[in-house]
Amino acid sequence: MSDTKKKGLLSAIKEKGKTLEAEMSFFDHIDVLRKHLLRGLLVVVIFTAGAFWFSDFIFHDVIMGPKNPDFWTYRMMCKLTAAFPNLISSDFCITHIDAKIINTEMAGQFTLQINSCVMVGIILGIPYLLFELWLFIKPALHDKERKSASGFVFFASTLFFIGLMFGYFIICPLSVNFLTNYTVSSDIENTFTITSYLSSISTLTIGSGVIFQLPVVVYILSKIGVMTPAFMRKSRRYAVVVILIIAAIVTPTPDIITMLVVAFPLFLLYEGSIFISANIEKKRNSELYGVRRVDA
Repeated sequence: MSDTKKKGLLSAIKEKGKTLEAEMSFFDHIDVLRKHLLRGLLVVVIFTAGAFWFSDFIFHDVIMGPKNPDFWTYRMMCKLTAAFPNLISSDFCITHIDAKIINTEMAGQFTLQINSCVMVGIILGIPYLLFELWLFIKPALHDKERKSASGFVFFASTLFFIGLMFGYFIICPLSVNFLTNYTVSSDIENTFTITSYLSSISTLTIGSGVIFQLPVVVYILSKIGVMTPAFMRKSRRYAVVVILIIAAIVTPTPDIITMLVVAFPLFLLYEGSIFISANIEKKRNSELYGVRRVDA
């Protein structure tokens, strides 16, 4: 065998060895990720099992709460109407929700209980799931990156539960009242399936928690240089339009005050994200300027 062929064969073997090494490294990461996911799943299962113990409270007081005229949000709205009669329309006070919820499937109520408890288990398990995610990505970060992202689990969990409460106590009751009273024709009676109701409540509530992760997402994107404060400021007018449209959809009356009650926290969220992105860019430019000064 010629020297050229030997060199070519040796090169091929080396390249194959590097490929196998990379593949083993990839599968090692997959195995580590699997362990993190299994631990997270175990915690969700434990919380789900605990939710079954309080299933009556979860269903009647929590899930069906936004349908009850005695719900905390409706009572506060009526108190505001009484306190500021000249500023707030009397329609803002909700004392009756005309909605009939039915079950159309034989196993519908059993499935409802299962889905409700699983949903509660996932929500309560979010902090631990974020913690497992942090443990997975932490080894790949440098010491400086670990230090800057050390509060990831706390801030992401806090924002999620704040968004969850905002969605449950503000978005959900206003949406339920609006959708149950909205009619195209008086000949059509609003009768909703329990599956549709649960889906709407969970989507609005969990969706609000996800939306409140905007500062965390902006922080990560700004760190890797994808998001800039200039871009967010330039897109502010589009964000304002989207926020106002969302607020107009979920509010029960056309009053501007009612719409701003929903829109104001979303405005703050967007402006806070701009501040976070600007702060990161400022630190990056400061470090870059310091490096250039040292090199000079």
